[in-house]
Amino acid sequence: MDLTGGRVLDVVEKRTEMACKALIDKGLAESQQEGVTAVALDMWKAYANTVGEKLPDAVIVHDRFHISQHLNDAVDKVRRDESKQLIRQGDERLIGSKYLWVTNEENLKESACETFADLKHANLKVAKAWAIKELFRGFWTYTYAGCALGYFNSWYSWAIWSCLEPIKKKARMIKTHLPNLLSYFKHPISNAIAEGLNSKIQTVKPNARGYRSFDGFRNSILFYCGGLDLVP
Repeated sequence: MDLTGGRVLDVVEKRTEMACKALIDKGLAESQQEGVTAVALDMWKAYANTVGEKLPDAVIVHDRFHISQHLNDAVDKVRRDESKQLIRQGDERLIGSKYLWVTNEENLKESACETFADLKHANLKVAKAWAIKELFRGFWTYTYAGCALGYFNSWYSWAIWSCLEPIKKKARMIKTHLPNLLSYFKHPISNAIAEGLNSKIQTVKPNARGYRSFDGFRNSILFYCGGLDLVP
């Protein structure tokens, strides 16, 4: 997609390296490929491999929203495991509370805030996992990569010493991709606009009651999300 114009340039089927290469060749002329300086993407290996081959001068910027998603998954894993233990003791307070732990606190409704206030201050493993996840949000507030690196190192130590395996697993994964997180401070781009377009694309499918081929689906996506100038 075009970040500046907020429009889809092209789409291809599947998430393989071959598909990624075809997407770049279809969406960008060779001269345009040479001009790409940064690419925002998640941690899917096929994407990174393709960027390294097709756009060798581009810096990979791992998308902050996917990092948040990974940490939310870890928090929910802690919640589910702890909830099972508590239920065996007759304690059901974590049942149905997933939304509270994976939603930014400032976006919670007032009624939910009251319930969440009691839970997050309780002596619960998931409350500790949530606090670690929330602390990572501070990483993105820095201006310089060096300062952000120092912040990450402190955060990582807390995560590893948390004794929460899902959190530790995600922390180690994030650390392996740290250079591509730090590149955000030179190229502050993300997939936020793409996620919004993806939501719009999801409405295209049911409106058309399905497509017989991917080409038909692609044409609809480009029609509704491509910012095309229609010739009368």
